[in-house]
Amino acid sequence: MNTRPTLIVASRNAKKRREIEELLAPHNIEVLSVTDFPDVPEVIEDGKTFADNAAKKATQTARHLNRWVLGEDSGLMVDALNGAPGVYSARFSGEGATDEKNNLKLMAELADVPEERRGAQYLSHAAISDPTGTIRLTVEATCRGRILREPHGSNGFGYDPYFLIPEYHLTFGELSSTVKQHLSHRARAFERLIIPLVRLLTGE
Repeated sequence: MNTRPTLIVASRNAKKRREIEELLAPHNIEVLSVTDFPDVPEVIEDGKTFADNAAKKATQTARHLNRWVLGEDSGLMVDALNGAPGVYSARFSGEGATDEKNNLKLMAELADVPEERRGAQYLSHAAISDPTGTIRLTVEATCRGRILREPHGSNGFGYDPYFLIPEYHLTFGELSSTVKQHLSHRARAFERLIIPLVRLLTGE
């Protein structure tokens, strides 16, 4: 009999689910996503902040499934663009947005921005909802970097190939998953989340 605690990730992004699965694997927590439950309705991410969207994804999905759910919203905030694309990171280029289209728009927006003003950060906000739809835990973390003019590496997703970590001289697209598990905005958020989350799910 499988007695492992289970957490549902309120995301249809397979790469995000895999990243979260790797972060929680050492703690014997089974990770499923809403793609494992075809009847889960799409959550409209119309919040003004990452926190709003994370909470909405967590609570709506938890009530529908009557399960513990993680809602996580994250994105890129570019200093020279006053924090854009922010909560619109996944749909920065408008309807039918793809990683490629989003990156093309980002490059166009930053075309005349000099190197010293291309600072940016990834931000991750995670919210845990219990089966009743009550938020029981929230965390937020960031990772600073700089936006390059050319992509490097094919790991990760989204803006990762353009996001340079200066101290490593590598982009998120070049870093191994092992390094990202300690360095990324999502990894840093999960470092703060893991212990209280395990306590919530196991009752210890």
